[in-house]
Amino acid sequence: MTQDQLLKELEELAEKSSISVRYEKGDFDGGFCVLKAERIIVINKRLAPQKRTSILAQALAEVGIEEIYLKPVVREFIEDELAKVPKS
Repeated sequence: MTQDQLLKELEELAEKSSISVRYEKGDFDGGFCVLKAERIIVINKRLAPQKRTSILAQALAEVGIEEIYLKPVVREFIEDELAKVPKS
């Protein structure tokens, strides 16, 4: 699966989960937030596609996707991205 296809799958997953994905400019990478009761994932639009996909995957995992059916390659990508995040 290409990077663009994976990004599209993750964006569709967010939409199915009633989460808006916004690409904005700024001094940030991105992540999940709640703004006036609206669930949003904001991603810096200047980032490389691979980094965008990584941030989106991590944000979706933060929200919780355990009960949602995902294509195995998408679930594996999200799990791999979570493994990269340092534990605090």
